[in-house]
Amino acid sequence: MSKIQTLSLTNRIIIGMATGFVIGQFLQWLMPDGSDFIIPLYIADLSLRDFLVDGVFNIGGAIFISSLRMLVVPLVFISLVCGTCSLQDTSKLGRIGGKTIGLYLLTTAIAISFAMFLALLISPGEGVNMEASTTFASREAPSLAQVFIQMFPNNPFTAFAEGNMLQIIVFALLFGIATVLAGKPGERVAAFFEDMNVVIMRLVTILMNLAPYGVFCLMATLFTDLAWSTFGNLIIYFLVVLSALFAHAFITYPVILKVMTGLSPIIFFKKVKAAALFAFSTASSNATIPVTLETATKKMGVKNTIASFTVPLGSTINMDGTAIMQGVATVFIAQVFNVDLTLSDYLMVILTATLASIGTAGVPGVGLIMLAMVLDQVGLPVEGIGLIIGVDRILDMTRTAVNVTGDSMVTIIIGKTEDQFDEQVFNNEDAGSEIEEIDFHHLNSK
Repeated sequence: MSKIQTLSLTNRIIIGMATGFVIGQFLQWLMPDGSDFIIPLYIADLSLRDFLVDGVFNIGGAIFISSLRMLVVPLVFISLVCGTCSLQDTSKLGRIGGKTIGLYLLTTAIAISFAMFLALLISPGEGVNMEASTTFASREAPSLAQVFIQMFPNNPFTAFAEGNMLQIIVFALLFGIATVLAGKPGERVAAFFEDMNVVIMRLVTILMNLAPYGVFCLMATLFTDLAWSTFGNLIIYFLVVLSALFAHAFITYPVILKVMTGLSPIIFFKKVKAAALFAFSTASSNATIPVTLETATKKMGVKNTIASFTVPLGSTINMDGTAIMQGVATVFIAQVFNVDLTLSDYLMVILTATLASIGTAGVPGVGLIMLAMVLDQVGLPVEGIGLIIGVDRILDMTRTAVNVTGDSMVTIIIGKTEDQFDEQVFNNEDAGSEIEEIDFHHLNSK
């Protein structure tokens, strides 16, 4: 027990993931091809799938994800109001917003350009000549005009209920500015939000301590039913996407971080590891916001003034990992269906995918909706998405981890350039570790 408690949160999450993988693979061996395993009991036979996979593991994973999502809206709203109130000059918001959006779109454009270059170099779909074994019905993606219009809520409570992150960000900024301009009453409101921010961050810490168990349930459920046979025909496509994701995360991000801030990429990756693991296990940038925000402020030293804005915004518009998948998938589908794309087509893919990232939510599976829009733009058959659905789950988890890493990298750059960054905290390897532990037996202890 004491040895487990001395492990860092990151190591406990890794253990939870590894254990879930092993248990899931064992259950898949025990119950091949979706079959069940019945344990004969004296009173009644026990279905292992109903009790363990669809029962205990499914319930545990679903509760964990729901708990994270429960925190997203109050955390983003309260943190962003606090951040806006703490700005001495609210005119800085325009400059901060411009730099943040510019950096996010730049890294997305780099991501998809590199992915398409790598796909054209390796040609994962050359000679495959596969038939689409399944169809894909895509939801209509919003136009760029609709995205800008829908950024402004006509009812903020509806935005809260639906978790519409862009609308929540806009309302929180306006509310924060109004609080600053309200004088003495505004000061009382700001003090209340500061107290609320402390409380909700402790709530984040509680859930982080329960994360290893939630991650274990998610991994066990996933790897019990994951059909590895689907990777056979798509192994080259899978490896190309995975290689592009790793190259972007471990080459592009460190280079940008080092050039723009002079900070150590090695320390950065050590700090961001827990948030990336959360993102991998949940496959949702939005669900990971509480962990990313706490990592950026407590472990990396970025002031809440910056992080409360850049992290939620990044979960909505920073889709580097998704852009990489779209770039490789576009080339792959074109090669499979023997469609020759021109240089203008490739440029259209880069532009469409980069701009489309503004209007998509950080939830599992959204990349396929964006991909449908990209394929439409260059005249490729949307049903080609059916070819890659089988391997998309693992790639979705990986690209979400890349997205969250990019959110953290941009947050540090903005914090550093705006002088809202504590480099001593960043260089302290133990920074933030004390907030990860809670003594549930002595809740009143200081």
